[in-house]
Amino acid sequence: MEALVAEIAALAKAGNQVVVVSSGAISCGLGMLPIKGRPTDTVELQATSAVGQGQLYHRYTELFDHAGVTTAQILLTSYDIAARSQYLNARNTLLKLLDWGIVPIINENDTTSADEIRYGDNDFLAAQVAILIKADLLMLLTDTDGLYTSDPSTDPGASLVEEVTDCSLLDRIDAGGTGSAIGSGGMKSKIVAAEMAITANIEVVIANGSRPGVITAIAAGEKVGTRFCPLESTMSSFKLWLKYGRPSAGAIVVDEGAANALKRRGKSLLPAGIVRVEGHFDAGEALDVFYRKDGRHLVGKGITSYSSEELRRIKGMKSQQVIKLMPQGEAEAIHRDYFVLAE
Repeated sequence: MEALVAEIAALAKAGNQVVVVSSGAISCGLGMLPIKGRPTDTVELQATSAVGQGQLYHRYTELFDHAGVTTAQILLTSYDIAARSQYLNARNTLLKLLDWGIVPIINENDTTSADEIRYGDNDFLAAQVAILIKADLLMLLTDTDGLYTSDPSTDPGASLVEEVTDCSLLDRIDAGGTGSAIGSGGMKSKIVAAEMAITANIEVVIANGSRPGVITAIAAGEKVGTRFCPLESTMSSFKLWLKYGRPSAGAIVVDEGAANALKRRGKSLLPAGIVRVEGHFDAGEALDVFYRKDGRHLVGKGITSYSSEELRRIKGMKSQQVIKLMPQGEAEAIHRDYFVLAE
């Protein structure tokens, strides 16, 4: 931590705006409790995190104070990202702290996050934060030198992938397991986080956090670890939030005509194109939109104008029939402004 903080502090003092997304609350708590290994029970994980979070941030404060840099502690839950108003509040707070020259130190709020809605690891959270503040660069530090063609712990012939320009390459790579005995992340989660960030035109580097000077080297543009090239994206911040920040509450299956209208012509989804409604949800929630032909294909995600009960009543109906049945309703089941393609 001392070495990493020294590099981060140097970047901040040189005028760079830096955000730290740090795990470690649970492992800090483990160091203070008579527990062997990482708990698997949700309540035990939350309690361990409550013990460790204060110690973790106290250590960060000491180290950054010594370097002459002020920090701020921010604990986030998935709700802070999923709810649009909370999302904007978090962004405004972070941007103000950066404007003041303060380094925010972010961790998931493990103490209150339920198991089924937890980020699960901080790679996803880091990508969300990078998208939130429109970062230029996301560094994901791990215990290997980067992404390998296969798991280097089991395959001596594995070679380092220095640059990823085509994400289809990732389908042919065995990224290995899901983290250490203490941590909850892994290379697979870092790849997913990298794919999310480059979609938002953010450069990503996965590198070895124990390598001396690694943060400084990445920031200087040196050839370190695995670099993911950013994609030129015209997606609005709202649609980035919808795609990566808002969890889906249900799903609908559409016919071929509706799928083509959404994918190729940028049209809204009308009730006439809906074949089936899956799950129970309210109007205003996010839905996955699927098309079924030779398998199940994800078309995209959108905010529904109707509840699941209402959609089941109007699916397959023409607009005139919908308006007659629901005079106060919307013509579109999902408006194109509130829909984002999966690809």
